[in-house]
Amino acid sequence: MTEIRKLLIVEDDAGLQRQLRWAYEGYEIHTAANREEAITLIRAEEPQVVTLDLGLPPDPDGTTEGFATLETILQLRPDTKVIVASGHGAHESMLKAIALGAWDFYQKPIDIDALGLIVARAFHVHALEAENRRLAERAEAGAVLGGMITGAPEMLKVTRTIERVAGADVSVMLLGASGTGKELLARGVHDASPRKKGAFVAINCAAIPETLLESELFGHEKGAFTGAVKTTEGKIELAQGGTLFLDEIGDVPLPLQVKLLRFLQERVIERIGGRKSIAVDTRVVCATHQDLDAMVADGRFREDLYYRLAEIVVRIPGLAERPGDAGLLARHFLTKYAAAMQTGAKSFAPDALAAIDAWSWPGNVRELENRVKRAAIMAESKMVTAADLDLEDKADPMPINLKAVRELADRKAIRHALARAEGNISGTARLLGISRPTLYDLMKAYDLQP
Repeated sequence: MTEIRKLLIVEDDAGLQRQLRWAYEGYEIHTAANREEAITLIRAEEPQVVTLDLGLPPDPDGTTEGFATLETILQLRPDTKVIVASGHGAHESMLKAIALGAWDFYQKPIDIDALGLIVARAFHVHALEAENRRLAERAEAGAVLGGMITGAPEMLKVTRTIERVAGADVSVMLLGASGTGKELLARGVHDASPRKKGAFVAINCAAIPETLLESELFGHEKGAFTGAVKTTEGKIELAQGGTLFLDEIGDVPLPLQVKLLRFLQERVIERIGGRKSIAVDTRVVCATHQDLDAMVADGRFREDLYYRLAEIVVRIPGLAERPGDAGLLARHFLTKYAAAMQTGAKSFAPDALAAIDAWSWPGNVRELENRVKRAAIMAESKMVTAADLDLEDKADPMPINLKAVRELADRKAIRHALARAEGNISGTARLLGISRPTLYDLMKAYDLQP
């Protein structure tokens, strides 16, 4: 059942209150004219989003009552998205409101369309965070992937796929760039499978020298080589009854691929220096960032081994392909590291949120976690800035206003077409699919030159 989207408008101006009520469609609207009414409705209706005028009675010309209302709302419902509007000392009010935990800020006089976009975005983020909490609760119960934080449809599709295949005793191959969470998903396969009571054993095939990798995987008998002073079980044996995660499987050398293939076919191994076959009941999940199809074509990876490992293939999207997840994860990591290191950082400044949304995250979740961890240490106030994240000059924030978004897109398209047409106006107009007069008008409006 779809959750009812409740919007609380806290505004003492009756005329503006009516105007705002009429402006929003698709929401269940509640209104309050003072702090007492607002808190009563927060308790009774639990709205996901609140628009709050800071100038409330008995201090309509100040901000003290508004800030007190903001603090009480967030104490009662920390997940509520509070959008603060004020005409009183806008810059100082904005900073204080964000520091206290407000989700966004808008200065009066209010532009209904612009505020409507902010409200819609607040509901969207609230829904993503609620879905993330539901996933986390289910994960703690052992039903789905442990610790996976996402609200993006692309990633939720991956988690649903893994939930479906986890119960089947098949080999799973996870394909994705470095830092996308392949080991976390592999552990999710294990935790959601009948093998969850067994061991989850992980090995990074790229991090171990080729001469030692065979011993790490298959183990060795005492005296099998210099330094083998005792019999040692390999990772495959240690994962008996559980799951073996082979990270960076593409780095396994060809001679060892043959021995790994025999294990997958016959489910038996022989330790180095041993002559006895040992039966092992271990499920294999592997991962790589490499193009295994190309490696098979080049003869660098055995085709028969590939098909044994890739009974189920799951492709993991990068963080840039997961809309909204960067913000969700950033808040999660900030809470985690601020608590662990006892720093004062509590929230992100508007420029930090814009930079997080705009940055391409080539290092994926790992890069995001590292930047937020650094920012939690370096932040000099309760708000983490883009400079604290070292993203101040590295990303152009995407504007929220639709007109600004269209202008930005038009400018980029015209510049690109001008370059392709080498400055020729007729050629540029043909590439853009518009007339020459229209192109001239756009170039004049955006102050662009051939």
